[in-house]
Amino acid sequence: MECRPGCAACCIVISISSPIPGMPNGKPAGVRCVNLDDDLRCKIFGRPERPRICGAFQPDPLICGQSRAEAVKIMAELEEMDVAPFLDEKQCANGTN
Repeated sequence: MECRPGCAACCIVISISSPIPGMPNGKPAGVRCVNLDDDLRCKIFGRPERPRICGAFQPDPLICGQSRAEAVKIMAELEEMDVAPFLDEKQCANGTN
């Protein structure tokens, strides 16, 4: 699966505890990442300053669903259960980037 254009649910819904350029204390759940442009694309995608956790998060139908609305719902439920950070750590531990 590839990222859905105009989605960015993972860049908004999920909390990120590691520092992000422009967000030195990380990003709380539900807060739009400051590195998203007006088209909901990551301005630091592919750059060395992009956090490893962001590069490790891979789109998956189980998490991203069939639409942006479904992705937001699923990710919000995972965040509420505190499962999203575990998924991120597991992907990083596996060296997924």
